[in-house]
Amino acid sequence: MGLLAGPTSYSDAEFSRYLRMVFLASAGYDDIDMARPVVGIGHTISDYTTCHRDMPALVDAIAKGVLQAGGLPMVFATMSLPEAMVSPTTMLYRNLLAMETEEVIRSHPMDAVVLVGGCDKTVPAQIMAAISADVPYVQVVVGPMMTATWRGERVGACTDCRRLWGQHRAGALTNDELTTARARLATTGGTCAVMGTASTMAAVAEVLGLAVKGSSTAPAPSGDRLRIGARSGRLAVIAAREDRRPSRLLSRASLHNAAVAIAALGGSTNAVIHLLAIAGRTNLSFVLDDVADALTSTPVLVDCKPVGSGYLPDLHDSGGVPAVLYELRELLQLDAATIEGVDLGEHIEFIEDQRASGMVRTLLDPLAPAGGLRVLRGSLAPRGALIKSAAASPELRRHRGKAVVFESSEDASERLDSPDLAIRPDDVLVIRNVGPVAAGMPEAGAPPVPAILSRRGVRDMVRVSDGRMSGTSFGTVVLHVTPEAAVGGPLGLVHNGDEIELDIDAGRIELLVDPRQLQQRRSMWRPPDLAERGWRHLFGRTVLQADEGADLDFLSARRPSR
Repeated sequence: MGLLAGPTSYSDAEFSRYLRMVFLASAGYDDIDMARPVVGIGHTISDYTTCHRDMPALVDAIAKGVLQAGGLPMVFATMSLPEAMVSPTTMLYRNLLAMETEEVIRSHPMDAVVLVGGCDKTVPAQIMAAISADVPYVQVVVGPMMTATWRGERVGACTDCRRLWGQHRAGALTNDELTTARARLATTGGTCAVMGTASTMAAVAEVLGLAVKGSSTAPAPSGDRLRIGARSGRLAVIAAREDRRPSRLLSRASLHNAAVAIAALGGSTNAVIHLLAIAGRTNLSFVLDDVADALTSTPVLVDCKPVGSGYLPDLHDSGGVPAVLYELRELLQLDAATIEGVDLGEHIEFIEDQRASGMVRTLLDPLAPAGGLRVLRGSLAPRGALIKSAAASPELRRHRGKAVVFESSEDASERLDSPDLAIRPDDVLVIRNVGPVAAGMPEAGAPPVPAILSRRGVRDMVRVSDGRMSGTSFGTVVLHVTPEAAVGGPLGLVHNGDEIELDIDAGRIELLVDPRQLQQRRSMWRPPDLAERGWRHLFGRTVLQADEGADLDFLSARRPSR
């Protein structure tokens, strides 16, 4: 325990200890410091990651809490993954951040670690890393941003960003109007103020028992967020002394509860793939079918965009995740352990305002019925696909249409707004080669309605891909089609004009083509070329499919086949 743990290898252990103390002395550390439990504080501060702009103060609050509890804080940085700044997609680098964070934890002396993230891929990467490193660990998130107003309307990133952009594409907003709106959509630090991926994964960390009670929803600029930081720092010292490591906390019950929470929150589709990756880092048996069971039995209880109408600060004022757990209690396994040393059942709390505000509904009066997120299977997705059915258009829940195929996100970008595009409102827009192997799985699965249709008032159409979409997106969008086209999945065999049938309530998506014809097409199919160097080379050759979390095969505890 302490700063002298894990000596550097010099073939002389005493010299290693002596040399480390020499350099620690240069930074002002003395023998009293050497005797304290060390808490590493890993952060993702970056000028590129604007939603983490308040994180320095949060890190200071965590360090204060560590000192208050008698520990020694040691702050370190890892790569940051700003969703809107990384090309081609942050998902390509989630596993790299997880691997880097795991290796920093393993290679540096720390008796516990607090990991501080926020923007979409940082939190799942940190959870994955901490599970694999298996040291006592507390997750802290930067928290959601506050909302603002534009033209008297309350707005916030990023569902409203997409809604206003759609209005602009349809000709309802001018360039000048869009520019003025732009300055009002994200006015503070923090992650998107809706139930996108960042907010969903923050809640997942809390429900898994890896973060302090009530910590996932406090706004980034608030005093609540700083107090949560200090509480987390104090808790990390206790966790170090009592050896509360992830392998002693996480269970199938924890993972089940997280899946239930994702459904009840109307959470991001991305959370499913992240939860499967997290489960893959454990030795627990928890697969897509387990997630599907939870999704189909849990109604949507939280009135938050993009499924509902409210924002994250409203949820926080209504009691946050503990209030949601109270309403879900009969669907949860309440004996799941938490980092605070109590069962999840002790995190449940009825907040007087939770029902008065209308933000948190009951199981008897949900915002949307069970199946707000749904796993689909069928001849087009033998190993599964996902749809946020609560955000789908009612008239498209059961639909048959002809495929209009785009070979990549670039192809879609080039041709979607072409006046020569031959497409009808009842067609099915297919984008392939945007899965994990082909492209790192970007958020290319929810392209806008083609301009030629948008200008005619069409607001939604069925879209199908092996990629992802933002958790802030909405519409009738089928995602994560597995196996992906690039590894020979049926999506790669679709031709323009093929009929595709979607039945959300039946959980089916079918390619209505004669199997003999598909077999003939398969004999002609060739896999795409993959990158020849660097991270993209390693990623493309080792990444698993979406139904296994899109982790790298050699990082998964279960080592499943690709």
